[in-house]
Amino acid sequence: MTKVDAQDLRTNETDDRGRIYLGTEYANKRVTVAVVDVESDRPDEDELAAAYRNAAESTAELAAEWDETSDEAWDGLDE
Repeated sequence: MTKVDAQDLRTNETDDRGRIYLGTEYANKRVTVAVVDVESDRPDEDELAAAYRNAAESTAELAAEWDETSDEAWDGLDE
């Protein structure tokens, strides 16, 4: 097994196709790369689903409140 010194670890960003630039010091050399951790700047599917559920519930509550307010306003016009 290859041992890795923690000081040799680097964090880089990938491009939109998932590629990473290692640098010219690795040009024309064979390298072994290991992915140790992956972070995403986008929410995952579970987070999106929860956000949509929350938005739908908030919309339903807002619509119910609006119905009450609207009914009160129309009733007030009848008086």
